[in-house]
Amino acid sequence: MTTIHHHPDSATLMSFAAGALAEPLAAACSVHASMCAACREELRDMELLGATLLGTADGRGGRVSAPANPHQVQPRVERDSVSRGTGNELPAPLARKYGLALDQIAWKRLAPGVWQHHLALSPGAQGELYFIKLAPGCRLPFHGHTGAELTVVLTGAFTDASGEFRRGDLQDIDKIEHQPVGDGDEGCICLVAAEGPYLLKG
Repeated sequence: MTTIHHHPDSATLMSFAAGALAEPLAAACSVHASMCAACREELRDMELLGATLLGTADGRGGRVSAPANPHQVQPRVERDSVSRGTGNELPAPLARKYGLALDQIAWKRLAPGVWQHHLALSPGAQGELYFIKLAPGCRLPFHGHTGAELTVVLTGAFTDASGEFRRGDLQDIDKIEHQPVGDGDEGCICLVAAEGPYLLKG
């Protein structure tokens, strides 16, 4: 069983719980929560606190399901079935919304060892949501960001100057510069949610 070490920061998770994140960022949080028991529990606590402050808490003090976001990501965040399945399944929120498995993704080659597949958002939604695939040892160009970016590792691992991110980990960054490198043995497939395009550096 994979241990998850990297999670959304508290402000991001609270915004997700409040339904205040943009659609792609909310999708990434939903996927991470489906893979992370600790974040599911924190989301339930946040919603319970919010309900208490609004005077709508269940008088029995019971837990409530993880909150919905404004773009209809399933409010009841389910446990990820990948660890029990064939290894070809996507986390439940992605599989349910897009009807895809890993071997059904139509990859577009961006560079040697780098592929991308964009996912459709609701009409008028801001930002981008896409899969990125890195072959073992391959790297993205050194780049910066024009806003928040959440990256969830679905298979394999990647590293950058901030550390190593493995299956289930979520990297929560905002306007920093970095250069992710796919694991030397496995490479990686990640879900990337971004408020805006990235900026190539040099």
